[in-house]
Amino acid sequence: MEQDFYITLFIIAGTVATSVWAWQRPRVLERMIYWPPAVARGEYWRLITHGFIHADGTHLAFNMITLFFFGMAMERVLVPEIGVLGFVAFYLAGIVLAILPTHLRHRNNRFYRSLGASGAVSAVLFAYILLQPWSMLFVFFIPMPAIVFAAAYVAYSFWAQRQARDNVNHSAHLWGGAWGVGFMLLLEPALFGRFVQELLSPLGG
Repeated sequence: MEQDFYITLFIIAGTVATSVWAWQRPRVLERMIYWPPAVARGEYWRLITHGFIHADGTHLAFNMITLFFFGMAMERVLVPEIGVLGFVAFYLAGIVLAILPTHLRHRNNRFYRSLGASGAVSAVLFAYILLQPWSMLFVFFIPMPAIVFAAAYVAYSFWAQRQARDNVNHSAHLWGGAWGVGFMLLLEPALFGRFVQELLSPLGG
């Protein structure tokens, strides 16, 4: 009998509540946001807390809607294998590991800031894509195979990171996605062969 754990819903509720709380209290947001000089002087909590605050409602909604659909699917896969705490650790590690390359690049930049759950959400999303590469996603209401979306997402993130014309941390998306895939392969190395077989039989054909 399949058991539902609803960990994803708790993560979403906590993230929404924390984001709204921080919007109402700018000093709280400033204490939680990723800011390189603060981390350098020992405020290491920012490597995690920045993943629970967001820039605005659109930023929050996009991340949490994505997390809802793919987080619920992935917790049914992962919790039986690694437990509830393991799933939470996987998510939190996505936040931290996605920001570390950014920290190495911007550690001396006092003007740089980053916030949002995108790194962890990307980890969950790409873990799902590894399992179901030909499942259909609806991207802005347009149906698209998951593997096609992943390729476009990675290509766009690389391009946008090089352009550096917006305030989005595209590097976190890439490293978060890499963590999701890497974790799944560490957990079950045979997934790589299964993934290749899936790619060679598009749409289950």
